[in-house]
Amino acid sequence: MAEKIKIIGIGDEGKKSLLPIYEQWIYESQILVGGERQLSFFSDFSGERRIIKGKLSELVSYLSQEKKKIVVLASGDPLFYGIGSYLAKKLDVDIYPYVSSIQLAFARMNERWQDAYVTSVHGRSIQGLAQRINGREKVALLTDAENNPSEIARYLRSFGMNEYRAFVAENLGGENERYAFYELEEMETKEFSPLNVVILQKTAEVKTWSMGIDDEEFHQRKPEKGLLTKKEIRTLSLMALNLRENSTVWDIGTCTGSVAIEACLIAKEGQVFAIEKNEHDLENCRLNQGKFRTDFTAVQGKAPDQLETFPDPDAIFIGGTAGSMDDILSTCCSRLKKGGRIVLNAVTIENLMQAVEGFKNNGFDTMITLAQISRSKPILNLTRFDALNPIYIITAQHKKGES
Repeated sequence: MAEKIKIIGIGDEGKKSLLPIYEQWIYESQILVGGERQLSFFSDFSGERRIIKGKLSELVSYLSQEKKKIVVLASGDPLFYGIGSYLAKKLDVDIYPYVSSIQLAFARMNERWQDAYVTSVHGRSIQGLAQRINGREKVALLTDAENNPSEIARYLRSFGMNEYRAFVAENLGGENERYAFYELEEMETKEFSPLNVVILQKTAEVKTWSMGIDDEEFHQRKPEKGLLTKKEIRTLSLMALNLRENSTVWDIGTCTGSVAIEACLIAKEGQVFAIEKNEHDLENCRLNQGKFRTDFTAVQGKAPDQLETFPDPDAIFIGGTAGSMDDILSTCCSRLKKGGRIVLNAVTIENLMQAVEGFKNNGFDTMITLAQISRSKPILNLTRFDALNPIYIITAQHKKGES
């Protein structure tokens, strides 16, 4: 029976970061696996060396067939945004972590980190970072060559997030270790080592937003304001979507972006994709993205065109169909993930009937809420109520037992 594969975390100081028993296991192994930087610390290793390149599935296939003693080297803590978790699900392994770069960065900063929000833009898009971190007191970021400290500063400043100052720690544990605090404006113009960690620390209080943003807060058409999904309807529709923190959401006919923006505030760890046919409304949507610090994909087009570029959604909001309801419903129903929901707002009885029939034809069950909202309005020293347009909120799901 083959021995368990050992996954050993290592720091930038190389062998100095290892316990003696870990170093012994490395030299006793017959195959040493790791990135070029990790393997370079063991130029005197006499066994077989394998550089991690390409797909991890190929590495798993190779390791699963080997009967020799194997050690895999990983950076820092292999279970902290590393390969440890992936390999542990596929292979029989033992994991021996070193301290993570985040731990070291907070140590250099002399700051506790149990209350920090930790995320990564290493090897992934920076999109969505704004809503994930907005309002948080302390944020730790793993970076890469593209999403480097300068790019992070530029990104944050584009959303007006100047309440943060940054601590950048470079080459942690190595000979060229360097760390310092920077204002974002300064950080945007500096160059940094590719090996770095960024910690953001909030230095001022700013306004944050939650579900139920007042209508007048949004940039919108003036004097015509009828195309904004009103706060009460927006709140009911978002509740009907049953969003989770990591949901992927479509907003079709986004207009000012009000629903997409509030979806971002709920699905902070997810993704939101919006489409709008009117260029002027899309401009307002982008202004609102900046104001409410929500970073989502918004494209100009008439659905169902361009929906094929969006990933399959957990939830879909349809605020407008521009005469293409049947085609839109067909696309949305076929792309919605199992267990997901579609919420459509209809103003007229004709659109209500067409929507219900369309969902039925696509194998979906519907539930309809007629929302008749009135808002108080002062009249001299008295109060009266002004009625908003009645809205049919149609919630659709796959029929029970179907996907």
